[in-house]
Amino acid sequence: MSKIYLSAKLPELGTKLLKEAALEYKVYEGDGLISKKDLIANVADCEVLICPLSTQVDREVIDAAPQLKLIANFGAGFNNIDTTYAKEQKIYVTNTPVVSTNATAELTAGLIIALSRRIVEGDHLMHGKGFDGWAPLFFLGHELKDKTLGIIGMGQIGQALAQMMTAFGMKIIYNQRHPLAPELEKKLQATYASQDEVIRQADVLTLHAPLTEDTRHLLTSETFKQMKDSAFLINAARGPLIDEKALLQALQNKQIAGAALDVYEFEPKVTDGLKELSNVVLTPHIGNASVEARDQMAEIVAKNAIALFNQEPIKHIVNGLD
Repeated sequence: MSKIYLSAKLPELGTKLLKEAALEYKVYEGDGLISKKDLIANVADCEVLICPLSTQVDREVIDAAPQLKLIANFGAGFNNIDTTYAKEQKIYVTNTPVVSTNATAELTAGLIIALSRRIVEGDHLMHGKGFDGWAPLFFLGHELKDKTLGIIGMGQIGQALAQMMTAFGMKIIYNQRHPLAPELEKKLQATYASQDEVIRQADVLTLHAPLTEDTRHLLTSETFKQMKDSAFLINAARGPLIDEKALLQALQNKQIAGAALDVYEFEPKVTDGLKELSNVVLTPHIGNASVEARDQMAEIVAKNAIALFNQEPIKHIVNGLD
């Protein structure tokens, strides 16, 4: 039986590496996402589980896999896994950090441009009734030059985005638990400010914080009241950072000008009402969905599986198991 179970298909590079290492593996071949029942049935004899963010690995799944030694998560996040219980069971949990940085930053930049210049609205118009011709006041958007980009969470993705958007002439302010080193701030042309100040000053507010108990519902109805009524909100980090019901109300009440979301509070479900708003851009969690990023992610999970069986060091352990 399989020593390695893949709960979703990987880019070919990942399975190629496993084949070259002569490791036995099995891949979920069903339609859609794997069910918990199928997952439990297939992990019973496996030593390595390779899974995407959409696979929930809780205590019940872990208990169903008595031989499990490694959960290699295909993604930078790992809130889909009970990492604490995995540590208690002496199971390594790994992720695929850094390699998705550029792809996610590029997607965020694209959402900012699409929202500010009404690109998606324009595309819908031209696929429908079309337009009567150029006119001075027709379909006006906003330029990014001299606008303030507020970044909450200045990790690798936030920093990459800051570099990209300074090229558009944007002013960068940011907040996170601790300020960056002064030399890095200078390089990024970024200024540290309190979270409240970032929220109040931003013409475009973008979230790049991890999801923790402290950051869940980072943005609420009270937060939206602090924002400029001309501001745009972007979230390509984690859906539950935003109270989507409050966001919907803020958009309907014109407390903010628009939003672009790549992740959702109740993913894959989208909060009722958001789809009906023309000033909302929605993408299907494609932040790191580039061929380049996904190949690198596949390489990381495969090489960690190979390292386990070769008794070599495993990289990117996230649950503190040495």
